[in-house]
Amino acid sequence: MSKVILVTGASRGLGEAIAKKFLDNNNIVYINYNKTSLKELEEKYSEYKNARFIKCDVSNEEEVKNMMSKIKEEGHLDVLVNNAGIAIDSELKDKTKESFQRILDVNLIGPFLTSKYALEIMNNGSIINISSTNGIDTYYSYSLDYDASKAGLINLTHNFANMYAPNIRVNCIAPGWINTEMNKELDEEYIKEECEHILLERFAEPKEIANVVFFLASDESSYITDSIIRVDGGLK
Repeated sequence: MSKVILVTGASRGLGEAIAKKFLDNNNIVYINYNKTSLKELEEKYSEYKNARFIKCDVSNEEEVKNMMSKIKEEGHLDVLVNNAGIAIDSELKDKTKESFQRILDVNLIGPFLTSKYALEIMNNGSIINISSTNGIDTYYSYSLDYDASKAGLINLTHNFANMYAPNIRVNCIAPGWINTEMNKELDEEYIKEECEHILLERFAEPKEIANVVFFLASDESSYITDSIIRVDGGLK
């Protein structure tokens, strides 16, 4: 039986890979986006008849409530993947309260809001939060605001797992470096240096993270909740 999935931030990168993994397995997937044009998304997902597009800024409470209401009109929700996230790397002297707040709004407040209102349309199911090893132990001074938001998301996972049990499982994935379009723009020498710290000596492909998300959303992981799963290729 197909499931109904909502993937936030699914217009590109990891979110796109996650959404397409579910679509390839005959699920109905709500593709959440914010700034990308609908036309671009429709072209990107043109081969998938079960793709649904839903515009929402996850940091805006009213928009989140409206998003969940629209999904409820068509049925229910089985799986929520909190993937939407942003990073604004800069030196400490260039960071502002406003930029720090924006990171928290999208990366932490967003998952709080979507998880809170998803409960109203989920009877049973799974919530999967996409954090980062930056929230555990691979800190970068240029992204201290991002790191803090991802650490907060791990804590949020623990709380929601306890609150929603036993009917809804809540887990968190903490990826390391991922070979997304954004990271492909990194300096080649920097990428080489980072790979030297990874046991598998490379960045993850988005589909490799998507495979773990898919597993956590499936009935095959029915006894897993309140877990933080690192997918980082192993760190030296």
